[in-house]
Amino acid sequence: MTKEMIDAFATLEKEKGIKQDVIVDAIKAALVAAYKKNYNQAQNVEVVFDEKKGNFKVNAVKTVVDEVQDDRMEVSLRDALEINKAYEVGDEIRFEVTPKDFGRLAAQTAKQVIMQRLREAERNHIYDEYSQYEDEIITGTVERQDNRFVYVKIGNVEAVMPHNDQLPGESYNPQDKIRVLVTRVGSDTKGAQITVSRTAPDLVKRLFEQEIPEVYDGTVEIVSIAREAGDRTKIAVKTNDPDIDPVGTLVGPKGSRVQNIVNELGGENIDVVKYEEDPTDFIANALNPAEVIAVQFDDEEDSKNALVIVPDYQLSLAIGKKGQNVRLAARLTGYKIDIKPESQVEFVEENGNSEDEEFEEAEVSSTEEPEVEDVEVKSETIDENKDDEE
Repeated sequence: MTKEMIDAFATLEKEKGIKQDVIVDAIKAALVAAYKKNYNQAQNVEVVFDEKKGNFKVNAVKTVVDEVQDDRMEVSLRDALEINKAYEVGDEIRFEVTPKDFGRLAAQTAKQVIMQRLREAERNHIYDEYSQYEDEIITGTVERQDNRFVYVKIGNVEAVMPHNDQLPGESYNPQDKIRVLVTRVGSDTKGAQITVSRTAPDLVKRLFEQEIPEVYDGTVEIVSIAREAGDRTKIAVKTNDPDIDPVGTLVGPKGSRVQNIVNELGGENIDVVKYEEDPTDFIANALNPAEVIAVQFDDEEDSKNALVIVPDYQLSLAIGKKGQNVRLAARLTGYKIDIKPESQVEFVEENGNSEDEEFEEAEVSSTEEPEVEDVEVKSETIDENKDDEE
C-alpha cells in the first residue's frame, strides 16, 4: 500500500470515522461500475485490492463448463485444465482484464460512486453513534439560525431544532450553550439528521432527573407531565416510601430545587402535584391551586368524564387563563373535566329524595376573551415523546 493511499485512508478514518475496509469496498464497487459502463462489458467482474503494491486490478470471473454458451461468463473445461489440472466443472477462474487506458472518465465515475458510498457510511456512523442519545438531554452549541431551524452543534455533527421545538420568546445566538432533548435520530437520502427540542415534555422530566437525585434513582417517580412550553407545566409525582414527600422533594426548601429548572426553561411556571390512585383525589390535586368541593363521575364503567364542583369564587382560578389550568389538568390525569360553580349544582338530599339536577354551564367573562359557555376541556393522552398540542 502506497504512503499516499495510507495517509488518505487515515485522514478519512480520523475526520469522518470511516474505517479503511469501508473505503476500500467503496472503491472496489466504484471500479466495477466504471469498468462495465465505460468498456461496455457485461461479464462478471470483480476488483481486487493489492495491499503490497497499493493498487487495484480488475478480474473477469468465469465458470468452468463442459460446453461454453457465453464466453463472457464461461470457460471450457479443456481450457481450464491447461491452466491448472485441478480445475473441475463448476469452479470459478479469475482472469485479469484491467485495461491499460482505464482513464479519466472511469476515474470520474469511480469518484462519484465512492463519494456516495462515503456519504452512506458517514450517515450510518452518525446514526450508530447518536441513536443512543435519543430521548436524552445533551448540551450543544448554537451555530446559526434561519426561518426553519436553529442549527445546534453536537459533537462532530449538526442537529436541527424546528420552529415548533423552540421555546417561545427564547433567543438563540451563535456560540450559546443550550441543553436540548434529542427527539429523533434518523437518516434519509440526504444524510443523517438529528432533531432536538426545547419544548418536548420529556425535556422537563430529564431535567428533574439531572437536578434531583431522588428522581434519578427512582425513589420519586414522575407519573405524567402536561406542558404548554414557555408558559406552564404540570407534573404528577409519587413515591413508595411513606417517609418521603414527593412534592416537597421536587420543589425543595423555598422552591430552590424546582427554581433551577424554571430558570433553565426561561421562567416557565411548573406546578408539582401529588399523584393519587384514586382519580377523585388525583383530579383535585391536578387542579391546584384551585380548591375542589367534589368530583363526580358518569355511571358508565370506565368512563373518563369527570364533573368537578368548585366554590363560586374559585371558578376562574380552576379554569385558568384561557382555560389553561383545566386543560393541563385534563392532560395530566387523562380525564375529560367539566367544571361547575357550587351555586349552580343541586345536591341529593340526605333522605334520598332529590329534584332533577339542573346543571347550568358556567359563564366566564374576561377582558381578553369573549363570554364562554359550556366550559369543557377534553382529556388528551399524555405522550412524553411528542409536543403537547392544544
